[in-house]
Amino acid sequence: MFLGTIVNATLIIIGSLMGLGFKKGIPKGFETIILNGIALTVCVMGIDYALASTNILQVIVSIVLGSIIGEWWNIERTLDKFGNNIKKKLLTKIKFDNSTFVEGMMTATLLYCVGSMAIMGALDSGLRGEHSILFTKSFMDGITSILFANSMGIGVMFSVIPLVIYQGLITLFAATIEPFLDPMLIEQISAVGGILLIGLSLNILEIKHIKVANMLPAMLIMVIIFLL
Repeated sequence: MFLGTIVNATLIIIGSLMGLGFKKGIPKGFETIILNGIALTVCVMGIDYALASTNILQVIVSIVLGSIIGEWWNIERTLDKFGNNIKKKLLTKIKFDNSTFVEGMMTATLLYCVGSMAIMGALDSGLRGEHSILFTKSFMDGITSILFANSMGIGVMFSVIPLVIYQGLITLFAATIEPFLDPMLIEQISAVGGILLIGLSLNILEIKHIKVANMLPAMLIMVIIFLL
């Protein structure tokens, strides 16, 4: 049942390790321009997802309410603590640069979890034992993880933790979830995620610091609004 997600996580880990290995020989100037290029690409992907929305009002309400809830819970501080704990306990003896650990993990997690392939692929795995969508996604994620890990560090590899939880839960409860997952709902969830990706790209480019993690509840709010 979970073969698709396991393959997905494995290829991200392999790709991340390859990217970290290549990182050692890249001059600082090249590393910066590569990171900027990736940030711009993430921004374009976010715009593409956001423009697919069929009801922008739902997206706006979801972002506003989700941001209020996320700021109240201060999700970003919790994730920062989680990331820093991992750095202290697991990464202190590793020579890889972990200065952008949380940023790398957050960016990769959103990129790998937002979009229809993650949802539909996990549903196919749970309902029919069919993993072709997740296998295709795995190959794509593995390639991008090389580039992301090369520019954003080892945090990209740890994005497999939320990825496995997210796709694993959808797979496990596929029979329960499927009747509620209208294609338009998936588009709306992707649109909210796209806006978060745009925010992440602005953070990477250091244009403005946006607490993207505090906006994560917006995706759940979108589900509730759509079903209501």
